[in-house]
Amino acid sequence: MFSKTVEYALRAAIYLAGEAPLPRTTDQIALATRVPKAYLSKVLQGLGRAGLVHSQRGLGGGMTLTRSPESLTILEVVNAVEPIGRIKECPLGLASHGINLCPLHRRLDDALAMVEDAFSKSTLAEVLAEPTTSVPLCDFPPRPREIIGVS
Repeated sequence: MFSKTVEYALRAAIYLAGEAPLPRTTDQIALATRVPKAYLSKVLQGLGRAGLVHSQRGLGGGMTLTRSPESLTILEVVNAVEPIGRIKECPLGLASHGINLCPLHRRLDDALAMVEDAFSKSTLAEVLAEPTTSVPLCDFPPRPREIIGVS
């Protein structure tokens, strides 16, 4: 249902939320989240254009969230890179339907509305705090030695 771009943006945002307020380089984020560095750079640019991350150049620089994980929602991250496309008029272009969606497209739009609602009510902090018994793809937050590549 969601693209790799959305998945990668969410991984990066959650990682940065777990590291807040410490800046992290693209290399560190890519390693921790298992996102290809070139792809991650484009994703981070999208998050930056949306004002969700800040990039600081130089020694000790890197990427940080512009807001606290408690105030940043999943929906904001998703919409920053690939907005959820609600169905506002007939996708088939039928003039007889216009903005009066048929039952199928109305149900599809209702489902999209529920996703938007759920994502708008879920903050990055809540995702990090949620207890789980599953083994994560990557450690959040990773151990300090893993970040700098020292074993």
